[in-house]
Amino acid sequence: MGDHIYKIIEIVGSSTKSSDDAIQQAIAKASSTLHNLDWFEVVETRGHIIDSKVAHYQVKLKIGFRLD
Repeated sequence: MGDHIYKIIEIVGSSTKSSDDAIQQAIAKASSTLHNLDWFEVVETRGHIIDSKVAHYQVKLKIGFRLD
């Protein structure tokens, strides 16, 4: 097994349901155009409030994928 070389990108997932759903949406979208996704790290979590309720979740992720 050889050494792996990774590229890291930052993306932001969003969801009206939950921060977990925002993560899932971001990874699903990234995997539609990238391959060899290996790991992710949540860098930042934020949201939008409307009428004293959470209306929207945003999660910034670092995603690591192996280069061919």
